Amino acid sequence: DGWAREQWSKINNELGLTAIAIPEAYGGHGFGVSEQCIILEEMGRSLLCAPYFGSAVLATSAILYAGTEEQKKELLPGIASGDTVATLAFTEENGLWDNSGIATVFENKGPHYFISGTKSFVVDGNTSDLIIVLARSPDSKNDEGLSLFTVDAKANGLRKDPLKSIDETRKLARIHFDQVP
Repeated sequence: DGWAREQWSKINNELGLTAIAIPEAYGGHGFGVSEQCIILEEMGRSLLCAPYFGSAVLATSAILYAGTEEQKKELLPGIASGDTVATLAFTEENGLWDNSGIATVFENKGPHYFISGTKSFVVDGNTSDLIIVLARSPDSKNDEGLSLFTVDAKANGLRKDPLKSIDETRKLARIHFDQVP
C-alpha cells in the first residue's frame, strides 16, 4: 500500500489530477465536471488503481457542497495537492440507500462531537487520511438530524477493515466508529 501511494503521489504531483475540480481559491485548477469526467474515463480505460474517486470526487464534492467557507479553506488545499487522501463514508451495513437507512449516530458532548456506528463499502477507506462521515442525531428520523463530520483516519476508537470485492482495483473498507471524536 505504501509503494502504491508513493507512485500515485508522483503521478499526481506531475499532473495535478486531484486539483482538477477544486476551485482556484482553494488550491485547485478550477475546472468542472466535464474535465473531471475525462480524467475518470482515462483512469477507467487503464484500470488505474489510485485513491482518486473517493478523494477527488466523493469527498471533495461533499466538502464543496456542504462545507463552510472555513472548512473549504482548511480541507481542500490538501486534497488538491494530493497530500491528503480523503473519502466519504455514507453507506450503512443495513443496505438501505435512502436517508432513513442512516444508523450511524453522533453525540454532542460539550465542544466536541462523537460518532458511533459502522460504514460499509467505503471507497479507499483503508488508505484515507480524512473521512467525511454522514451521521444522524440519536433522536432523529428520516431526513432530520443528518450531518457530515470530518474525522481523522487515525482517531481513537476508529477501526478499518478491508473488504474483498470482485474488482480488486477498487479498494473498499468497512469502518467502525466507537465514540470517535
